[in-house]
Order: sequence, then structure tokens, then C-alpha cells
Amino acid sequence: MAESLKIILSPEEITQRLKELGEEISREYEDKPLVLIGVLKGAFVFLADLMRVLRLPQVEVDFVRLKSYGFSDTSTGEVQITKDVELPLKGKHVLVVEDIVDTGYTLAYLKDHLLLHEPASVKICCFIDKAERRQIPVEIHFKAFEIPKGFLVGYGLDYAERYRHLPGVYEVIKK
Repeated sequence: MAESLKIILSPEEITQRLKELGEEISREYEDKPLVLIGVLKGAFVFLADLMRVLRLPQVEVDFVRLKSYGFSDTSTGEVQITKDVELPLKGKHVLVVEDIVDTGYTLAYLKDHLLLHEPASVKICCFIDKAERRQIPVEIHFKAFEIPKGFLVGYGLDYAERYRHLPGVYEVIKK
């Protein structure tokens, strides 16, 4: 099956929104040490650009890797942690940085898991929120964009490991 790509977000739109989002997050954590937890692989580009626009004196970074999509374009509904956090989180403020939140299963699972580490707080920041697809209520504290439909790639987002390198966000159109 062939596919084409339709531009949804330009690199310039992404850069502008990240500056605004960085200001929001910086105000929230102004006097608090922050640990960013990036969800691999999709969120690594977003996390890297986001942390560079934060105006905070202390930011730590760690990553988790979860498996729920595999090489498909739909979630299996089953979540597995394949790489856990390595930094101690007890008493620290944690901001989970996720690429896309749709059904909420993966993020709800991850948040419950991180709460076992006894952090001072756990909040969620996502690049793209697909709120209309939510099956489990998950509070998103910070979001860059809300895009209701389409299978999206680029800016770290992939389809079977392809298209992550693209500087904008595109919808995959299957022909």
C-alpha cells in the first residue's frame, strides 16, 4: 500500500509554539527543581527542543521506553515498560514529556508507575493531544497542539520507524 504525506504543522509553527510552552512550564516550575521524563522514541525531538527553551535553574532529564504500538498504526492496548527511569524521583517534581496522547492507556499506566517512586508531583506535557480519542481520562497539564484526526509523522513521530527525521508534522495518507 502506497502513502503520501500532507503537511499539518510547519517547523516555524512548532518553534513558535514551543517558545510559548516553554514560558508556561517555566512559570509553573520557577522555584522548583524539575525532572523531565521523555517517553522514547517519539518524544525525544520534542523533549530536546522543549528543554532548550525552559528558563529554569535546574532541570534533570531521564527517559522511559514503553511498548504499545509495535510496527502497527494502532495501539495493541497492552503496555510494557522496556526501559525504566534511572534517576531517583522521590520528592522531586516530574514532568512527563510525551509525543502523542490519544487513548490514554499508555500515559495512565506510566503515571501510575511513576507515582510508585514517590515524586513531589507528576504532570503531563504532550506535543500532540488527540483528546477525542481518549478512552481513559488523563489530565494533560501542558500541550503544544491539539490535532483531532489523522495518523501523524515527523518531528520524532514515526510510522514503522520511518519519517521521524522530518522537521514538520505530516498526516500519512494511505492510497
